[in-house]
Amino acid sequence: MLKLSCNGLDRAHSLAQCGFAGRPACVVPRRRISGVSGFWSPGGRAIRVSAAVVSAKDGAVATRVEAESGTLADRLRVGSLTEDGLSYKEKFIVRSYEVGINKTATVETIANLLQEVGCNHAQSVGYSTDGFATTPTMRKLRLIWVTARMHIEIYKYPAWSDVVEIETWCQGEGRVGTRRDFILKDYASDAVIGRATSKWVMMNQDTRRLQKVSDDVKEEYLVFCPREPRLLVKPLTRYQQFQRQIAINLKKIPKLEDPAQYSRTGLVPRRADLDMNQHVNNVTYIGWVLESMPQEIIDSHELQSITLDYRRECGQHDIVDSLTSVEEIQGGAEAVSELKSTNGSAMAREDKHEHQQFLHLLRLSTEGLEINRGRTEWRKKAPR
Repeated sequence: MLKLSCNGLDRAHSLAQCGFAGRPACVVPRRRISGVSGFWSPGGRAIRVSAAVVSAKDGAVATRVEAESGTLADRLRVGSLTEDGLSYKEKFIVRSYEVGINKTATVETIANLLQEVGCNHAQSVGYSTDGFATTPTMRKLRLIWVTARMHIEIYKYPAWSDVVEIETWCQGEGRVGTRRDFILKDYASDAVIGRATSKWVMMNQDTRRLQKVSDDVKEEYLVFCPREPRLLVKPLTRYQQFQRQIAINLKKIPKLEDPAQYSRTGLVPRRADLDMNQHVNNVTYIGWVLESMPQEIIDSHELQSITLDYRRECGQHDIVDSLTSVEEIQGGAEAVSELKSTNGSAMAREDKHEHQQFLHLLRLSTEGLEINRGRTEWRKKAPR
């Protein structure tokens, strides 16, 4: 984490005054270098020194100074590996073009930031970015990572010009994939405003078939993963709630059959929707899912969580249908009463219209083949 030594400024203002877009512009007096942290690839190749800790005479940490890195992007990016080297944090300013009708960041913006910080994490430990964190063995065998499942939960949406800090880390997920988790914080208040988890599987870039994660690949990336499940050492009330919500949302999503209550047909990918792996970017699917949401829900509610199962690739020339239907919340009023409002306080028992849950299906218009299944939860907008 980048600690700034400017006095008399709050954390967000410090970022602007001390050179948020690059290294701190504050002058750091010469001090004893108490420690330097570096990281090595499994093959023994030095990647780069990530940071040096500069200590004052009394031994207290005065600041962290980023070491010179290989590219201009590395020097300007406000992100770095954490102290143990097993996770990565980066700060982002919410831009005006990233907010929607609610004057807050859209869920697509959030998803794009998650993807960005994940790629930057992979790059920071020496992985390639030509196929989203491919290891040397993966590149040799023409293998890439693809998203199998994504769950995003937002407690409070950041607004235009807010600074968001995202931390991410990876963990093994059986023999067929890996898991990447995220925590989103409001940098000014240090409050957790969202969490996300995703599962990634390996696919052959030429045959487009899934493939088990070999021991060679595991050896290359597990060295940068926490040995124990992250955050279970110090359980948080909000985290425990998030884990319970994952258990609910990550259960098997039933296929939505015709006739759906709401639909939007004839959706066509744009060239800009294709990613570097030559298929439709996973964030595009989120927008397609929301296209078939009823307008009255969009007007009165905000998205609380979204879970997507990715089942089939979509190409540039495919035509897509988006289907949506209401799903009854399991547990009825008891389940609703346990949900939290945007500010995290416990809600009184509300009627069923306070929270709504929907099932979603994306399919190819011509063949009817399933592309994506989803589930969304919506909470009533807070009065302005």
